[in-house]
Amino acid sequence: MVGMSHPYFLRVAYAGGGFHGWQIQSVLRSGQGELWKALRKLDEGAPMPQGTGRTDAGVHARAQGVRVVLARPWEPGRLLAALNAHLPWDVRVMAVQPVAEAFFPRQHAVAKRYVYRLGVGPARDPLHHGRLWHVHGAAPLVAEAMAEAGAILVGTHDFSSFRCAECVAPSPVRTLHAFRIQPWDGGLDLVFEGNRFLMHQVRIMTGTLVDVGRNRRPAAALAEILARRDRRAAGPTAPPEGLCLDQVWYESRWGVGEPCPYGDQAR
Repeated sequence: MVGMSHPYFLRVAYAGGGFHGWQIQSVLRSGQGELWKALRKLDEGAPMPQGTGRTDAGVHARAQGVRVVLARPWEPGRLLAALNAHLPWDVRVMAVQPVAEAFFPRQHAVAKRYVYRLGVGPARDPLHHGRLWHVHGAAPLVAEAMAEAGAILVGTHDFSSFRCAECVAPSPVRTLHAFRIQPWDGGLDLVFEGNRFLMHQVRIMTGTLVDVGRNRRPAAALAEILARRDRRAAGPTAPPEGLCLDQVWYESRWGVGEPCPYGDQAR
């Protein structure tokens, strides 16, 4: 039928170093902008792709959820290949599936996982350039103290101390479902799973936890920092290149991706 819309869900990955964030910009390069250009190679009338959420300039993603609408039906594998043929090397469509017209990734996301990668040791590994924050220092980070501090952040709190001044979210209350530290050969991954995140929240939490790991503040100080509700009480904002949007979970009724381990009411 002429004019009939055909919506699809895309899981998109990108290396954030070459982008000024996901959100489309007037002149600066963005993940959304590159994907839209590729879409219009296939369907010149395709509307702007709609993502699950913004990522900061320099932040990576392996699971940005995107809704696109095309004028004709596509076999998912062919659509994936066609889009990737028109995309630059640093952004790729990793999975495609048809979705209901009423599905919108931003509105129907219930939880997200962000992973912040830290490098430790006497020297920065050049093969990890642009993908982590190398924390210089003679002594290793104290991961046990960082884990203790991170556990204090788990739960529903006013995270005003962990959002930047430019954040315009109407409420600073968020739920951090889980925090864990995963060692790897060369560093630590800090894993944050929550319903939603404030602007720079994960990066500020990471900077504060690194202060704990460096013995610059005690783990127990995280409770006081939360209670202060003042950005000045927390640590520095970690650089963007260590952060990656690793997973997004959606309401199960849409059949998109894996079921959320925290349930459909996680948001």
